[in-house]
Amino acid sequence: MSRTIVLTGASDGIGAAAARRLAGDGHHVVLVGRSAAKTEAVAAELDAPFFLADFAELAQVRRLAADLLAAHPRIDVLANNAGGIMGERELTVDGHEKTFQVNHLAPFLLTELLLPALVSGRATVIQTASRAAQLFSRFDVDDLQNAHRYAAHRAYGNAKLANILFTQELQRRYGDQGLSAVAFHPGVVGTSFAGETNHVLRYLYRGPLRRLFTVSPDKGADQLVRFAEGTPGSTFQPGAYYEGHRIASGVSREATDPRVADELWERSAAMV
Repeated sequence: MSRTIVLTGASDGIGAAAARRLAGDGHHVVLVGRSAAKTEAVAAELDAPFFLADFAELAQVRRLAADLLAAHPRIDVLANNAGGIMGERELTVDGHEKTFQVNHLAPFLLTELLLPALVSGRATVIQTASRAAQLFSRFDVDDLQNAHRYAAHRAYGNAKLANILFTQELQRRYGDQGLSAVAFHPGVVGTSFAGETNHVLRYLYRGPLRRLFTVSPDKGADQLVRFAEGTPGSTFQPGAYYEGHRIASGVSREATDPRVADELWERSAAMV
């Protein structure tokens, strides 16, 4: 059965790879990207509709949501795939630390604004998280803006942990209305992901080590495609975070604390 699938971060990497596979399977894929040239190129290749938005500006997220709702009153899948690791600590025009906003606040806001269409479609909401949540996070709900002891990798790990917590809380709040949320780690994917950082991870993703330690975007897209086409309760457990085909374990104490998930939601809602 063909599904309407809204896919952010669709202009490159696993987003573009997933879009190609989902469109090839007959789904109505709606692309969202930041780069006009890259997004238009993928859209032209797939003959798919597209929208542009920079998640570093929440006004663009609000405009994106309004345009999506006007065009698609029912959405079957929302894949919150856009994100990235940044360099030095930077505030957006909205006054939020950029890593936190791009990776968590913007998709949180987009999901909230699209709820009418998502509930109508009994949608699956997918978060592209990362094992960085386990490796790098030092999560402090009182310092969501990473104002203290900032490091690019730590801010990214915190944001990816926020993706996992958001998935759990979205499921708790809206699961009884038919929504199903899931988060996953795509693997270390050889993309332009680390292009905005001066962190050592840039050399892993973009340097000569890339071929040794990364997987292809198409391989990284495997789980995103599986969840987008899957059946909640059968293909995946709603509210869970996956690494490979298994629910991940040992992420962190905060990742399984419903009080932290609830507090993150309330504070995020107040910020946007």
